[in-house]
Amino acid sequence: MYEGRPFDPYGSHRDDPYSFLADIGETEPVFYAPLLDAWCVTRREDMVAVLRDDRNFSARDHNPRSSVALPEDVKRMLRTWRGAGALAVGSLDPPEHTKVREVLNIGFTPARVRAFEPTMRAIATDIAERAAVAEEFDFITAFAVPYALEVICRRLGIPDEYLDRLRLWSEQRIELMMLQEYTDPDQLREYARGLMEFGAFARSLAQERLVSPKDDLISELLHDGKGGRTLTADEAAVQIPTLIFAGHMTCAEALGTILFQQLRSPGGWAEVVDGTIAVRELVEEGLRFDSPLAGMYRSAVHDVVVGGVHLPAGSRLLLLYGAAGRDSDSHACPAGFSPGSGSATHLAFGHGIHFCLGAGFARLELEVAIQALATAMPELTLAPGPPPRHRPVFPLRALTELRVRQGERASGRSSGDADGTSASAGLV
Repeated sequence: MYEGRPFDPYGSHRDDPYSFLADIGETEPVFYAPLLDAWCVTRREDMVAVLRDDRNFSARDHNPRSSVALPEDVKRMLRTWRGAGALAVGSLDPPEHTKVREVLNIGFTPARVRAFEPTMRAIATDIAERAAVAEEFDFITAFAVPYALEVICRRLGIPDEYLDRLRLWSEQRIELMMLQEYTDPDQLREYARGLMEFGAFARSLAQERLVSPKDDLISELLHDGKGGRTLTADEAAVQIPTLIFAGHMTCAEALGTILFQQLRSPGGWAEVVDGTIAVRELVEEGLRFDSPLAGMYRSAVHDVVVGGVHLPAGSRLLLLYGAAGRDSDSHACPAGFSPGSGSATHLAFGHGIHFCLGAGFARLELEVAIQALATAMPELTLAPGPPPRHRPVFPLRALTELRVRQGERASGRSSGDADGTSASAGLV
């Protein structure tokens, strides 16, 4: 067993993993983390090399693993909730991945994204105006999560009446995948039963759209495939939970990060409202500075060399996308939040054959949200109090909450400068 390095993104490095990764990355860009039982890859060029090499590296085991032993019936439900042996597109390797990906791509073409933009803007405006009624509120629960969830569900054609249930099922999936501490077995069974309900819901929805198609993404996957290739109802049902989960969790997380960093920067929200900072540049810098998905796992199919380190077949690698955004070889000031500096290259959407199929959709979704917020809340500030914390759900980078205030009622002191001094825009 390798001695490794004490990287703990659930504990001591939860809020700021980047300082540790930057220090160790200078001398050891590929290191073993015993807590994660994985080799952490911190350098952008090494990650890109792995992501381009689908012969030597498999995505089949790309999700985080619970470090707590689960009851046997819970493990069985986790294996079967999507369907026996069924895998989402992110866990597929070629050639199976290629077949499914080709069909999924049709739902996120530039033309279809543009056609959905008015719906996206209507949702953002409605939720922003409702949130703006309060003097102070938690941005995550009042805007980021409901907006992102409603957008992806509307694109899929899922009625609003299911939003609360889908949010619960998504949270139950997080708990089971990323469990780090002992939890009552009965609670775990409740989470697993929730996932079983999630899978049954997806299968029912796919079957319904197969028989009675509508103007939505699920119907497109079943009826509008490229070159006559479509998904079966069972194949579509397997992908629906992932589209919902990935489609709203990462967007909500990115919105929280972007808003927090801009509100605590010297220019504050006013620079967004008056156009000093372009919304597109703000989005890209937010994705670079603190990627909503800190990393993704890969498994070595054969003996490999990564970043000069020899790894045996079966080794598990964690590609730290967030660290790639702080790579000193790619950025003049990697630890500084600076929209418009021209250096916002990142791996927030991955790379290679598993590059996020909804990247264009997500970018527009983030831009539309920020524009709606700037219109509805032009004097937004951070509420007084301690800096927000991150949830222990690595590799997701999710704030527990983000308290904000608006208008003249807002305090001159932000959560980023509780001692009355200016907050630094450079560090998390």
